[in-house]
Amino acid sequence: MKCPRLARKAGLLVLSVGALSYLFACSSGSSTTTPPPPPVKTLKSIAVVAANASIAEGTTEQLTAKGTDSDGSTDDLAGKVLTWSSSNTVVASIDSKTGVVTAKSAGTTTIQVTVTIQPSLSVVGSTVLTVTATTVNLVGVFTQHNDNARTGQNLNETALTPSNVQMSSFGKRFSQAVDGQIYAQPLYVPNVSIAGATHNVVYVATEGDSVYAFDADSSSATLWHTSLLGPGETTGNTQNDINSTCVDLFPQVGITSTPVIDPSTGTMYVEAKSKKTDGTYVHRLHMLDITTGAEKSSGPRVITATVPGTSDGGTTITFDAVSGLNLLNRSGLLLQSGTVFLAYASHCDVTPYHGWMFAYNASTLAQTAVYITTPNGQQGQGGIWMSGAGIAADANGNIFTAVGNGSFGATDVSDSILRLALSGNTISLGDYFTPFDQGIDDANDYDVGSGGVLLLPDQPGNHPHELLEGTKGGAIYLIDRDQMTTNNQHYCSGCTSDPEIVQEIPNAGVAVWLFSTPAYWNHAVYFWGSNDVLKAYTLSNGLLGNSPSSSSTTSFGFPGATPAISANGNTNGIVWAIDATTQPSAPGTGGGPAVLHAFDGTNVARELWNSSQAPNNRDTAGKSVKFTVPTIANGKVYIGTQTELDVYGLLGP
Repeated sequence: MKCPRLARKAGLLVLSVGALSYLFACSSGSSTTTPPPPPVKTLKSIAVVAANASIAEGTTEQLTAKGTDSDGSTDDLAGKVLTWSSSNTVVASIDSKTGVVTAKSAGTTTIQVTVTIQPSLSVVGSTVLTVTATTVNLVGVFTQHNDNARTGQNLNETALTPSNVQMSSFGKRFSQAVDGQIYAQPLYVPNVSIAGATHNVVYVATEGDSVYAFDADSSSATLWHTSLLGPGETTGNTQNDINSTCVDLFPQVGITSTPVIDPSTGTMYVEAKSKKTDGTYVHRLHMLDITTGAEKSSGPRVITATVPGTSDGGTTITFDAVSGLNLLNRSGLLLQSGTVFLAYASHCDVTPYHGWMFAYNASTLAQTAVYITTPNGQQGQGGIWMSGAGIAADANGNIFTAVGNGSFGATDVSDSILRLALSGNTISLGDYFTPFDQGIDDANDYDVGSGGVLLLPDQPGNHPHELLEGTKGGAIYLIDRDQMTTNNQHYCSGCTSDPEIVQEIPNAGVAVWLFSTPAYWNHAVYFWGSNDVLKAYTLSNGLLGNSPSSSSTTSFGFPGATPAISANGNTNGIVWAIDATTQPSAPGTGGGPAVLHAFDGTNVARELWNSSQAPNNRDTAGKSVKFTVPTIANGKVYIGTQTELDVYGLLGP
């Protein structure tokens, strides 16, 4: 080749074509031979590159694509348009543009990437990605309001954050139909082996006297369903069988309280009321295997007792379920140190009735002890119902409950907060607090026990062990649970306030205010009263602020709500609550949908999302049930309604 004059460089020709330079040997002759064209490369294949071919549920991973050209070289595909997809979005979803994959549930999926070369030509690559089941951050909800302190908090929720709980990324995932209203809080157990497969399971109890086990992560078939009715039995009907004027609970009466689960033995304890073939009623404590729904050998146990007392006109008082009028297990069950505790009040204040507390051996279901709140007063009453809140207990075995209106005196403790203890075959009253205006509370039906007891984490200062109780009369009581009143006064006769307790906020709400349990998270306490807004109170050095640190702008009517908390430790706190204002107030009125709300835990004035926001009823729940409590676990929120369990979570692509 003859070198052009301007391109001669030591006998070489430098020829530039686009971004490539080629060197050719040349001579000083006059030849003008044309150089050969540069080689043409084409993209022959692409591969999906994953740092891990197997990833855990609840995690994310950035995938990339690597090209191989016709000459064997690699191509980083810069500037190319990539489109990503997952063959099984139940297992894992992937952002179609960025290639970020989100692992949802155990299984395998094929991840595919497509590179468009020109409108009629594309190259496709794929890989199989395995999502493994993991117990990381999977915390069970085995009891009402999450724990025996009844804090309502799940501190291991890493999937849900204030930034992704919004209409574009969070909503209704699926629902499961049931045979009766769901008053009991759904319970959640991770990694349960059922019929040879492992599932995260949500358990639902209904007024149809049924217990269901559903896969918590999908709308697949029911894992099992058990009826707790005996042969020929039916559920009760409050209108026809109990009290024609009673609209507090209708139409069915079956399972009303929240069961409790012992994950170490795989046992669920559940109380059920049913109507026998002779028209009488029976209450039973059941002991179910959570893997099958079958009754364990020790169950069920008919609940009955007779104790000394003159309140009913004789010398004894009998726990009599025959009429069905005066006994209802409303408060959530407690499992504490091998003993199951359950408590009773009445349907619609149908007298005579009392507050009963029972203790049963968790292994044998043998009745251990019985306690009654009003054994000798002429009025009786003193029911333990707390709007469905669970009986509370601390690590030392102390049991705490609040009591409704009724008799008060030397042996009767209505309108009071009680500390009880089980010793041998006796449940004894160790300490209690009764407000100075108990008589006014009783006359106006301002139950001290309209809501549940919250046991606070240890506090600095002179009162390390405290409890909180909000009341129907609008007061908040902060009490030292080691010594509930100074000098064991219990009740300050003739007083105009309650100086013997740690703190009282008398105007926290309106009259007929609280029918719920407050929640606790990160030095804050959350109350939601009837016909009121959500209020957060700061807790500092063992004392509440005298006024809320933040309040929502959303108001709920009757009965308000019991808040629940999801958080990752002390970050990403979300306050969840169900608006059941549309609960029907009389038979045949139907009612409207429950509305699930989410608020920023650091400032509840900021609402993140609610289930009525999305267009076309995308997130609408079933018809509402009063006193319902949401359950938050593993990136999902479970709520009970009149006809179904509704499940909310992050939305896939």
